[in-house]
Amino acid sequence: MFLRHTTVRRGAKTHVYWNLVRSIRVGGKVRQEVVASLGRLDARGPMRAQQLADKLTGRRCEPSLFEPDDIDDGETAEIELRKLRVERSRRIGDVYLALVLWRALQLDQLFDELIEEGREDVRWSTLAAIHVILRLCSPSSDLALAEDVYRKTALEDLLGVPAEKVNDDRVCRALDKLLPHKPAVEQHLRERLGELFAIDYDLLLYDVTSTYFEGLAESNPQAKRGYSRDHRPDCRQVCIALVVTREGIPLSYEVFDGNTVDVTTVEKIVTTIEARFGSADRVWVMDRGMVSEKNVAWLRGGGRRYLIGASKSELGRMQQRIVEDADWMRIREDVEVKLVPREGGDETFLLCRSEQRKAKDRAIVERFGARLKEALDRLSARLERSRKTVDRAQVERQIGRMLERNSRVADKYEIVVEESAVRASGLRLVVRENESWVARSRALEGCYLLRTNVTNWTEAELWQTYIQLTQAEAAFRVQKSDLQIRPVWHRNEERVQAHIFICFLADVLWKTLEQWTRRAGLGDTARTVLDELAQVQSVDVVLPTTDARELRIRCVVKPEPPQAMLLERLGVRLPRRLNARRSEVSARV
Repeated sequence: MFLRHTTVRRGAKTHVYWNLVRSIRVGGKVRQEVVASLGRLDARGPMRAQQLADKLTGRRCEPSLFEPDDIDDGETAEIELRKLRVERSRRIGDVYLALVLWRALQLDQLFDELIEEGREDVRWSTLAAIHVILRLCSPSSDLALAEDVYRKTALEDLLGVPAEKVNDDRVCRALDKLLPHKPAVEQHLRERLGELFAIDYDLLLYDVTSTYFEGLAESNPQAKRGYSRDHRPDCRQVCIALVVTREGIPLSYEVFDGNTVDVTTVEKIVTTIEARFGSADRVWVMDRGMVSEKNVAWLRGGGRRYLIGASKSELGRMQQRIVEDADWMRIREDVEVKLVPREGGDETFLLCRSEQRKAKDRAIVERFGARLKEALDRLSARLERSRKTVDRAQVERQIGRMLERNSRVADKYEIVVEESAVRASGLRLVVRENESWVARSRALEGCYLLRTNVTNWTEAELWQTYIQLTQAEAAFRVQKSDLQIRPVWHRNEERVQAHIFICFLADVLWKTLEQWTRRAGLGDTARTVLDELAQVQSVDVVLPTTDARELRIRCVVKPEPPQAMLLERLGVRLPRRLNARRSEVSARV
C-alpha cells in the first residue's frame, strides 16, 4: 500500500487531499484501489480523532495490562542469535480494536452486573465478549469458534482465557446466559450511544427481513416457510424486525415466525419500543410493505406520527396528478416531488419521481415483458405444430403459470385462446399488447407515493427522511454479508434467539466503528479498517541462551506504515508487548 495525494485549487487556496491506496491483481491486470480517504491530514483531524478515541475508550485499554514487567533483577544472558526463532503468530489488530469498542460501550461492566457470578471457570461476561468480537472480526459457527477461530487470535492474551477453556459446550451455554438480558442491554446501549454520539431518537426507521436455517429445524416452532428475502424458499426461516436510528444504529429488534406477513408486525414493534423507551414524540418511517389501512388508523389513533410508503393502488389513483406538469418541485438533480393534500386534512401524500428509478422500472418491465412474450410465442408455436387435439383447460393452466412467474407484466398482453378448425390442435393463441396498460405503466415509471401526517416538514425534508430507510436496509446487509447471520445452524428456539442477539450486538459494534471512522475522516470504512488491522500480528520471539535456557518475549509486530496511519487517524495505540503472566490474572481458572 502507498499514499497518493490530489491537489485541489479553490480560488487562491490550494488543498492537498490524501488517499491510502493499494495495488491488486484482477485477472492479468494490476489496478489500484482506494483503501481509505484520509482527507487533508492536517493537525486538526488527528486531534479530533484522538479526542473521540479518549471519549470512547476512557483510556481503559491503555497499557497497564500489557506493558512489560518493571522488574529488573540485573541478570544478563548471552543469546545464540543463529537459533533465534518466532512462534505462536496470532491476529491482534482487529480483535484489539473490537475489544476497545466492546469496552467503549461498557458492555463488559454491564454483563458483569447482569449475570450473577457462580462457580464457572470463565466469566459469562468474558464469553459474551468473545462471541461478539469474533462475530465482528471472523464470523463463523459456534463450533468453529471453539475449535479453530479463537486460538488463532490474541484474545487469549487480551482477555486472559486459555484456548482450552473455550470449548463447544461452554460457548453454547454462554448463549443461554445472555439472552434473558436483551431488554436491559438494549436500554443500556440506547443511553451509552446517546452519550457518545449525541444520537437523536426522534426518528426511527423500521424494516423486516428473514434468515434461513440449514436443516429442518423441527424443534423450533418459529422456523417456518414463508417469503424468503434470501431467495431460499426451500428452507425454513424466521423473520427479524429491526428498528434503527436515522444514523443506522440498531436500537431494538424482534424475532417473528418465518411465515409472518410484514404488515402484521407493526403494532407489536411500536408498542414494544414505546414500553421500553417511552412514547416520545417521534416519527416512524416504514416502507409500503407495512402499509394497511388498519395500521395507519392505529398509528393515527394513538397520536403517533408516521411517514410511510403508500401502496401501488394508491399510486395508480394518482395517475392524473402525475401526468400534470404543474406543482412539481425539483429537490435534486434527478428527483421531483409534489404535495397532494388528502381530503379531510388529516394526511398528506407526497408524489415522488426519480430519473434513476424510471430507468430501473423500465428495464424491469422490458425484461419480464420479453420473457413472457417469448413463453407465449413458444406455446403458440406448439399449438401450431401439434398433430392432435389439445385440451383447452391445459393450455389455460400453462398460461396462468406464465403470468404467475411474470406477475409484474401480467396485464401487458391480452391473451385469448380461440377455437381453430384449420389446426390439428383445434386451438390457436392470440396475443395483443394492452395499449392502455402500457400507457399507464409508462406514466408511472420512476414514481412512488409517500403518505404522512407530519405537517411541519417541507417536501424536501419528507423525501430525505424517507430515503433514510436505506439505513435499515444497510443494517440488514451488514448482518447478512459481513456478520454472516445466515444460515442459522442452531435447532433450539432459545439458541436461535441468542444467535440473533449476538449478531445484533456485533452490528452495534460495527455501527459504532462506522461513527468512529467517519469522525476520524476515514468515511464508512469499517470492514476495510478491520481487514487491514487483521494483518497486525502478535508473536512469541524465542531467544535461546548459551546456558541452554530459552527466553520468550510475546510482542506485537510493528504495523506497516499504512496500518499505522489508520491507527493514528483513529487515535488508537496498540500494545507493544503482551505480558502473559499479567493477562492470565483476569481469568477465573
